[in-house]
Amino acid sequence: MPDPEPNSVFMKENTFPPGWDSKRVSKVLAHYETQTEDDALAEDEAAFEIDGQTMIEVPTELVPAIRKLLARHKAA
Repeated sequence: MPDPEPNSVFMKENTFPPGWDSKRVSKVLAHYETQTEDDALAEDEAAFEIDGQTMIEVPTELVPAIRKLLARHKAA
């Protein structure tokens, strides 16, 4: 019997968040894989200028709790 593919033991079926599919993932990957450094920097800087949003630095260990809080806020 032939050996399995090197990563096949670890491979599993892809699951996507609600509203996402393989086509959407491919489109996002293509965007970032073809983006220049200057374009990436401009995109990052633009994120800090969005009205109604605030960018803050938080300790990494708080990120899961913050994500839960944001999900509850969005669902409300």
